[in-house]
Amino acid sequence: MIDIRNIDLNLLLVFHEVYRERQISNAARRLRLSQSAVSNALGRLRRTFDDELFVRTAQGMQPTPYAQLLAEPVAGALATLAEAFKPAQAFDPASSARHFRLAMSDVGEVYFMPVLIDLLRRHAPQVQVSTVRAGAIDIRTEMEAGRVDLAIGAFDDVSGALYQRRLFEQAYVTMFRQGHALGGGKPTLKRFLACDHLLVASSDSPYDKVNALLEKAGVRAATAFQVPHFTAVPYIVGSTDLVVTVPEKLAQRAAAPFKLDYLRPPLALPSLQTNIFWHRRYTQDAGNQWLRTVLAETFAE
Repeated sequence: MIDIRNIDLNLLLVFHEVYRERQISNAARRLRLSQSAVSNALGRLRRTFDDELFVRTAQGMQPTPYAQLLAEPVAGALATLAEAFKPAQAFDPASSARHFRLAMSDVGEVYFMPVLIDLLRRHAPQVQVSTVRAGAIDIRTEMEAGRVDLAIGAFDDVSGALYQRRLFEQAYVTMFRQGHALGGGKPTLKRFLACDHLLVASSDSPYDKVNALLEKAGVRAATAFQVPHFTAVPYIVGSTDLVVTVPEKLAQRAAAPFKLDYLRPPLALPSLQTNIFWHRRYTQDAGNQWLRTVLAETFAE
């Protein structure tokens, strides 16, 4: 049995052209090789297959029965390779039905998804998007395996193996119902600490660091009301006297529909830098490039 690892792909190209042309000169011209190079390649093929393969006759180089057996599978294999090596086709959002998976936090879903859904319905009506909770997965592993296309958020603990593009930087603000006492006058630290606080007890970075700073300032977890994520926060503070410290983009989205106000808290809290992340495997992928561009053009500041 012939070991395929010992066969030079270039020899199969020579075989295919000689079989098709039945002339070494014509095959050499199509391959852009000299006739002697084609003859040498035929010699190597004959030794590899232990068969004459082509015999010179008055009608040209005629294939042996074994060469005739090889001709169709060789042509099929070369056609498959040629198809595989074609340049990637451009991504057409208007006709594509591609399914993109995005990793983000619940804050990200609140801020990004309404705008993104509206945009895709108008410009890419068959494109599908689903989200996965970033804190519940290993982002690098999922992106490396192709199960997540992009991650969007303030992830400061992701692997350096991921590429990223900055979207915006935002501050933390304290949010409360309209008419709340904290909204009248300058929010001093004393007034801030006197409020009843809702704590979003997220262990995800970077929110865990902000919680630590709030507790250090006197907003103690032992006396605060807590929820594990941000989704329910506007409903709670909109119907109670609780205040909550959240990323500013969430406050901007929630303020009008839930009749909320917000302001900068009298604490030194770090800002959040929100980026798009993707794996280097998909840097040249046309669909991935398109969605990254859409997100940047829509949300980058």
